[in-house]
Amino acid sequence: MDNNFIYIAYNKPAGIVCTTEKTEGNIIDAIKHKENIIPIGRLDKDSEGLILLTNNGAIINRIIHPDFEHEKEYVVTLNLPLRNQFLKDMAHGVNIGDAITKSCKIKPEPNTKRVFRIVLKQGLNRQIRRMCNVLDYQVIKLQRVRIMNIKLGKLKVGEWRELTEDEVYDLFLQLG
Repeated sequence: MDNNFIYIAYNKPAGIVCTTEKTEGNIIDAIKHKENIIPIGRLDKDSEGLILLTNNGAIINRIIHPDFEHEKEYVVTLNLPLRNQFLKDMAHGVNIGDAITKSCKIKPEPNTKRVFRIVLKQGLNRQIRRMCNVLDYQVIKLQRVRIMNIKLGKLKVGEWRELTEDEVYDLFLQLG
């Protein structure tokens, strides 16, 4: 394995923007890494949770391009209690205006009324928020907890860590 490459898991707080541009609240300034790293994909400003960063530009498209259908898992808190029809509609796909979302895995979190987990294999702009809005729900909190084999785990909001050798190895196995 090439030790010159850096792979980071960051628990992005809400309010941080996933850009390398020199704007206030950008992810690069938030992390303060000594090397030049770039985010792999995006997580909208209002959302929190796992985002990966690297200095290996060659793998970014292989992770984020929708054709590869890599899983991303989120925990979502809504303004209203979940209805069975909402869960069915979300799972089958929702017309969000410029696209109909692909079917996905969704399940309510145990012992909650307004929280569910969703696993997407596509990443349209603000997709989960838009899907919920179409179905007359508002997202109160959205947290990404997994990208492919990389899990957020116990990483606190605002903290980052380097991926383990096993995580990087498994990541590359999935990338083919």
